[in-house]
Amino acid sequence: MRIAPLQLDVLVGDVQGNLARIAEAARTAASQGADLAVTTELAVCGYPPRDLIEREGFVERCEQAVAALAGQCPLPMLVGSPRRVGRRTRNAVAFLRGGRIEAWYDKRLLPTYDVFDEWRHFEPGTEPLVVELRGTRLGVLVCEDLWRADDAVGPGRYGCDPVAECAALGVRAIVVLSASPFRLGKHQRQMGILQSAAERIRGSVVSVNQVGANDDLVFDGASALVGAQGAIAELPRFAESVETLDLDLPARPIEPRDGEHDTFRALVAAIEGYLRKTGHARALIGLSGGIDSAVVAALCVRALGPAKVRGVMMPSRFSSDHSLSDARATAAALGMQPPDLLPIAPAHELLARSIGGVEPLQGLADENLQSRLRGLTLMALSNATGAMVVSTGNKSELAVGYATLYGDMCGGIAPIGDLTKGRVYALARWMNDHHARAGFARPPVPEGSITKPPSAELRPDQRDQDTLPPYDELDAIVHGFVDLEQSPQSIARSTGFDEAMVRRWCLAIDRAQFKREQAGVVPKISTRAFGPGRRLPLAMRET
Repeated sequence: MRIAPLQLDVLVGDVQGNLARIAEAARTAASQGADLAVTTELAVCGYPPRDLIEREGFVERCEQAVAALAGQCPLPMLVGSPRRVGRRTRNAVAFLRGGRIEAWYDKRLLPTYDVFDEWRHFEPGTEPLVVELRGTRLGVLVCEDLWRADDAVGPGRYGCDPVAECAALGVRAIVVLSASPFRLGKHQRQMGILQSAAERIRGSVVSVNQVGANDDLVFDGASALVGAQGAIAELPRFAESVETLDLDLPARPIEPRDGEHDTFRALVAAIEGYLRKTGHARALIGLSGGIDSAVVAALCVRALGPAKVRGVMMPSRFSSDHSLSDARATAAALGMQPPDLLPIAPAHELLARSIGGVEPLQGLADENLQSRLRGLTLMALSNATGAMVVSTGNKSELAVGYATLYGDMCGGIAPIGDLTKGRVYALARWMNDHHARAGFARPPVPEGSITKPPSAELRPDQRDQDTLPPYDELDAIVHGFVDLEQSPQSIARSTGFDEAMVRRWCLAIDRAQFKREQAGVVPKISTRAFGPGRRLPLAMRET
């Protein structure tokens, strides 16, 4: 039995465009001699469709597209699409054969945790589906039907076990249509689940996963054929692919996982996908000479090419000479054009004098004015050129509100918003140490940007640690409070930090929620990212 996973980067809502790409991929699979082509979950409409599913006529257009695909498909196919059953919508799979829709399977387990909210839109299915092809019985599942949250939040979430049902029905293989978002560390758990499923049916499991980025979610592909002894074959990660796999294929080498490489590829995919799918061809970045803007510039250049990334230096009277030289070094190392120089000092002086006639402008108010002048400059250039502003804030800063609304938080996407400061440094060092593997001609991040103490440079001799704890301590608090949902007491016990200090910064994290609600899209790569998967009230008081 030869099965072809169609690992495609589909665009949410583009039903006709997705249909054309699926049809073309099916023709490729047929030319490879495949017996069955398999798309990813909801491939016809793209995942996640969110409330687009509720728009009048949307599900019907998807069903019509599936019917049209059935008439032109050159081989049997399993295709993911929403469908109506009565007045309810289901996350479904159509089995196409002989020019018609022969059967439907409806997803049984609907995840509602983290970034998932499928109960909001879908009704669960109630029956298994086994299709017979060339004398082989194949069970059909959709994503969570296999994972059962074991890869994300742990076992015991569901009573239903679709894999056990498939085993009882005597299938030789299970085919799983997935749209499982990338997250560091998840792949190893998923491979264990796939192998366990193969052992339970005494056969093989073919997992077909979406690739590319949609909004805050990144999909790494890595569609796989897994047997009872482990992975037999895996399609490329972070790349589209159509490859026919034989269920009797002997095992072949699998690319080993590298956390920093995967982080790099995920963030590059997030930038490229978000800009392309929102109709933007170019990026605009404020280059400060610091580590964050240098890393973001490198990611943008890798995603878009150096000619499509524009850097802007916006020094104030407090900016150091090395900040400007490091910003220029960043652009040179990446092959960008020299950054524009647009000092904010004249505008700062004018506004400080004007506003100061009404209210004294000093301290934080004066610092934020400078940051907002930089945001104003970038947004004006964005309007003039059509380039998207890409913000450079990291997770540590976004967590505690060490960021200025309408200032350094300006931007359509915040690529490193799910990387703590320590992770930013680690990624910078990895890119420099593996620059050729990452696709750079030379190390992309200037050494000065890595070694100098981080500073916003909004007052004389300012350092981040004048305001914040050391970043290794702050990162540990952010990890405990945000990623693990631990109490301040638990964090203090596990880290040895002063509990009062931990409480202060946990309170700061809660108080900064209103800022994060207005931030750019943060690509999710960790257990708990700021965005749709972490929903907290803006006005609250925990007692």
